[in-house]
Amino acid sequence: MRFGVLLKLDPEEAIDNIDRSFEMVLESFHTLYDVSKHFFPFFDHGDTALVISVRNAIHHRDHPLFRSLHRRLHLDRGGVEHWLGASFLLASHPTLHGAPILMSHHVRLDELDARLDPSTASPYLDTFVSGAKAATRFSLIDSQLGLPAIRKFRSQHRYPDDQTYLDLVPICISAICKVFKAMNAGGIGFKDFDAGTYLVPFTTEIAIDLSRLDLKQLRLRGWGPLDLIPASIEDSL
Repeated sequence: MRFGVLLKLDPEEAIDNIDRSFEMVLESFHTLYDVSKHFFPFFDHGDTALVISVRNAIHHRDHPLFRSLHRRLHLDRGGVEHWLGASFLLASHPTLHGAPILMSHHVRLDELDARLDPSTASPYLDTFVSGAKAATRFSLIDSQLGLPAIRKFRSQHRYPDDQTYLDLVPICISAICKVFKAMNAGGIGFKDFDAGTYLVPFTTEIAIDLSRLDLKQLRLRGWGPLDLIPASIEDSL
């Protein structure tokens, strides 16, 4: 809630707070996976498979991947002024009911490929899953989340590979909804206050449309007041 104010005073602390909070979400989802993997097929769905894969990658920290967009813009090169004139392509999945998701966490699409796509022969490939199993997992994630369409748009409009980002928050929400609905339908009890609070939003109120993509351009203008508000791209997918 205080991110905007704190960013002006101490960018490193502000961004660390946000990034660590997102990692806590991933860790919580992995705990859910640990206790329900025999009940729900996490690796049969692109959203749940991606969330687990990104969690594992960030948790093990054996590579330089998945630094957030905020960290890259504000910290990696001494400040956002370095990026004046640059344009970033930001892709996310919308809700079915049209209401916006007000939180985001963007990671580079090419880094997802480097971690999960065996055909890249990347030095940062996931070593816990390999061979045909890795290829099947990536194909599932790629197709169900519509990632080829982002790459096609990136190429057609000449966005650099390292300036094309995917928002993981809608994917995390979709994954949570999917698992919670399966648990609820299976008769697993949601006990105590927190469980009851989250049951209704994640089983009946929130729905993510993984078949569509919203595309935005973040352009760091080289003149006038600098803003970091992405502009919608009309021909979103």
